[in-house]
Amino acid sequence: MRRYAAVRQAVAWCYRGGSISAEPRINDRIRVPEVRLVGPSGEQVGIVPLAKALELAQEYDLDLVEVAATARPPVCKLMDYGKFKYESAMKAREARKNQAHTVIKEMKLRPKIDPHDYDTKKGHVVRFLKQGDKVKITIMFRGREQSRPELGFRLLQRLASDVEDLGFIESNPKQDGRNMIMVLGPHKKKTEAMAEAREAQAARKAGRQGSSDAASEGETAEAPADAAEAPAETPSEA
Repeated sequence: MRRYAAVRQAVAWCYRGGSISAEPRINDRIRVPEVRLVGPSGEQVGIVPLAKALELAQEYDLDLVEVAATARPPVCKLMDYGKFKYESAMKAREARKNQAHTVIKEMKLRPKIDPHDYDTKKGHVVRFLKQGDKVKITIMFRGREQSRPELGFRLLQRLASDVEDLGFIESNPKQDGRNMIMVLGPHKKKTEAMAEAREAQAARKAGRQGSSDAASEGETAEAPADAAEAPAETPSEA
């Protein structure tokens, strides 16, 4: 009963706005008589008294970190906890940076779109698909155009055919009120598109740097040549 009362008290405290810390216990916060100790390089030291583990941590100028609190006895490791937290934060940041979020772009067309506008809209669809995004194509019907849904269907089929090397029809054309909708999916995954974009950006940056270095070398080489071509001054007669 005493244990259940403690659980209820902890739950009530959380509802009042508190939170259970996810941080591991370190050094003096560890409250057990003995621990299973892991050395700085991952070597198994064995079960040692807590006082001995803290002594070794001080000797190595490291922290004693509880890495498995539910084990019996708890597993603790000698490490630089500040460095560990920093590296973990950097890895999480890099993972978020490389995380791919699928985005659905939308492109709206009219059934009787003129060739120039069609090419412009198709260019946007090509760009979206190259970026690894899905594209929702919407054909908007107005007035009497609603009685000619085949115009919209043919336009969607034409667009899908024009970009078939970059995407595929993920959702077939369907009527939705006054509109007809089709969804195109990219052949290339978002992560691949992001990686290729980064490589292309790095290549462009390297190319600009190479051109700048070549120009600097050319200017340096021309200077001595100009100096050599300059005629020597003739001493004036007294």
